[in-house]
Amino acid sequence: MTQAIGRGTWVDKLASELLAREESLGRDTSMVRVESGLGASGVPHIGSLGDAVRAYGVALALRDMGHRSELVAYSDDMDGLRKVPAGLGGAGLEAHVGRPVSSIGDPHGCHASYGEHMSSLLLDALDALGVEHTHMSAREAYSGGRFAKQAEAILGAAGRIGERIAEATGQEKFRGALPYWPVCESCGRLYTAVAKEHLGGARVSYACTGAEIGGRRVDGCGHAGEADAARGPGKLAWKVEFAARWAALDIRFEAYGKDIMDSVAVNDWVCESVLGRAPPHHARYEMFLDRAGGKISKSSGNVLTPQEWLRYGSPQSLLLLLFKRISGARRVGTEDVPQLMDELARLERLYFGREDEPNAERASRLRGLYEYAHLLRPPGAPQERAPYGLLVALARAFREDRGAIITRRLVEYGTVKGPGAALAESIELAGRYADDHGAGGAAPQEPGEGVRAAMLEVADALDAGGDAHEAVREASKRHGVQARETFRAIYLATIGAPSGPRLGRFVADIGPARAAAMIRGGA
Repeated sequence: MTQAIGRGTWVDKLASELLAREESLGRDTSMVRVESGLGASGVPHIGSLGDAVRAYGVALALRDMGHRSELVAYSDDMDGLRKVPAGLGGAGLEAHVGRPVSSIGDPHGCHASYGEHMSSLLLDALDALGVEHTHMSAREAYSGGRFAKQAEAILGAAGRIGERIAEATGQEKFRGALPYWPVCESCGRLYTAVAKEHLGGARVSYACTGAEIGGRRVDGCGHAGEADAARGPGKLAWKVEFAARWAALDIRFEAYGKDIMDSVAVNDWVCESVLGRAPPHHARYEMFLDRAGGKISKSSGNVLTPQEWLRYGSPQSLLLLLFKRISGARRVGTEDVPQLMDELARLERLYFGREDEPNAERASRLRGLYEYAHLLRPPGAPQERAPYGLLVALARAFREDRGAIITRRLVEYGTVKGPGAALAESIELAGRYADDHGAGGAAPQEPGEGVRAAMLEVADALDAGGDAHEAVREASKRHGVQARETFRAIYLATIGAPSGPRLGRFVADIGPARAAAMIRGGA
């Protein structure tokens, strides 16, 4: 067996590769800073959160290896609003297209700006997960001159940079314009104000001539003026801004989505060839997709937010989703919460030796995954838990005083020994899931033809007032299958687990009609 790195996960491997690269570059590794950019122009989603959480995972692995590390969460609130996000069409934002999101009022009325509101949703989610971070606002960074030195160097090399961008991406606009967007002092828009001439130092001249923004033409106001890229207002273009941040903030690691790989490649070149600094180590990740397989988009509104997930799942289940792997596109929705909650419970059983994993290398990796799902602070003992599907089914049956009644039922079933904090949290989460989702059971598990026929017969028997156990035995015998196969299929259909409480008692608790409908749904 190969020797595991750290706790045996991809996070540890990535941190180890990062350190090896830093040492080969001869750089000091007493502090290794990682970064995640936080979009502030739309509602943040699971993918946005994943970028920050995975970067924090690398920081945790570095600390585990004896190095100081911190996550810089950089809110790009100087970005201009390109499209009005779905659901905000009536908020009067159309008139603000092209303006920095930190200069637009908060349509919800609870923050100083639109940008601050959107950033806060992601920052609140990081806090809810226990992810430590140093927050930085682009507006504050630019106005404070944080990137002044880098902006001057980039403007001085604008001709070379424009050629490089054109060669690498086919984008021609920076051959005739500087890679800096001033904010027009007359109309307050980015992008419509095009910087044409470098006046020396970090000063540029510009003309507000208009631009294509969000797929449509936005006219400029015609104003001509000068701007100071050292202190704004304005921002460096994406093709060079990452490099400026990496150099100014001493960033050693940043992951990126494959949709911006061309921009990252150009920024790497700018960092090294213009700013004289090796770019950070990278990891490329695939995008999260919606349940239909489409790209999650803030502007189109098909987003799964961290807040939605945390309504039904624990913070650790969301961390598990994000730490399971970094490669490969994944479809995700709130329908995945039950599976992730049960997967977390299984990892806990493995971690505390209550369930075996014969492959030693895989066992090590799964233990490490459990630890990262708890941000390397796992509980000292296993918690009282029950299958999430069972909790959902019981929550639909018992709507009053759920916590006490469901806990008592679970003890009577022999599923748990007694109450516990983790169990109480799961009952509350499953109760919300039961209230907000349809009354069907788990997704069908494609049982064999004989088992399927037996299940349908059991459902008919329950509707007719028959005994659940006798119905399973008789139906299984008639259709030539083992009773245990039918029981297993019924439990998968009703609670999403291969086994559960004594079926007769469970059917009585949730009601024969509901049980029959769930069994038919899984047959």
